[in-house]
Amino acid sequence: MAFIEWTLDANHGQLMFKVKHLMITTVTGYFKKFTIEAETKNEDFSKFLNIRFEAEVSSISTNNEQRDNHLKSADFFDVVTYPTIKFTATEFNNNELFGNLTIKGITRPIKMNAKFGGIIIDNQSETKAGFSINGVLSRKEFGLTWNAFTETGNVVVGDEVKLMQKYNW
Repeated sequence: MAFIEWTLDANHGQLMFKVKHLMITTVTGYFKKFTIEAETKNEDFSKFLNIRFEAEVSSISTNNEQRDNHLKSADFFDVVTYPTIKFTATEFNNNELFGNLTIKGITRPIKMNAKFGGIIIDNQSETKAGFSINGVLSRKEFGLTWNAFTETGNVVVGDEVKLMQKYNW
């Protein structure tokens, strides 16, 4: 079967997340090292065969070294035991991407919104495809259960995590 292989253009991809902190503000973070590969039957991604994603948890950054080290610890991602986050797509249609996400050894199905930005040929004659993918997950469903409480009883870290991904292939 003939297919097209796509790999991430590392200079034009982002994997970000947002989570409530103290329930009054939002912390934004991202992973500096990740890979995405896709195989399709055609260039418009209407007939995808496979989409795979992997992020190195040790590359997490929230622009706060103390917080980043805490996120890498056993309280959160436990990077020593679980060094990667993985996603494998099971279906892509009508701007929705379905698949299995694995964090801390726990795999759960997830649905994300996917907006296909189109295809161009760049100034090096390479074909590029662009996507924006957004979703929401419960961090507790993936074993990320650490929390503390403020004096007023508010939780320090919210459960809902918003994912924002922008890719060029």
